[in-house]
Amino acid sequence: MPIHIPAPAVIQAAGNKPKVIQEFVGRVNSKTDSVSIARMVSPCGWGEPGQTPEFDEYTVVLKGALTVESKEGVQVVSAGQAIITKKGEWIRYSSPHSDGAEYIAVCLPAFSPETVQRDTE
Repeated sequence: MPIHIPAPAVIQAAGNKPKVIQEFVGRVNSKTDSVSIARMVSPCGWGEPGQTPEFDEYTVVLKGALTVESKEGVQVVSAGQAIITKKGEWIRYSSPHSDGAEYIAVCLPAFSPETVQRDTE
């Protein structure tokens, strides 16, 4: 039988400013370990510590722009664009642009605080 998800779970985010994470599918809201799907809304000036996650992440920007820093450089992902980051790759997300960012993140396997491997700052 299909599983209906009536509402997302709101999860506390890392970073220097409040960011909204609404997990629809994942370890918290649906008890799904294989994938997580979440809507993120980050304000202008938000940034989080770097990370070396143990999951692949597929991100689609819906509004604004998301900055993604890696060891190879910095990329700005604007509304209507997407980016794929691979597990084991160091990355840092931020939304320094005036409109902040709204985006969908899909993680395989599902995101967890234990597998994100955040830098200690």
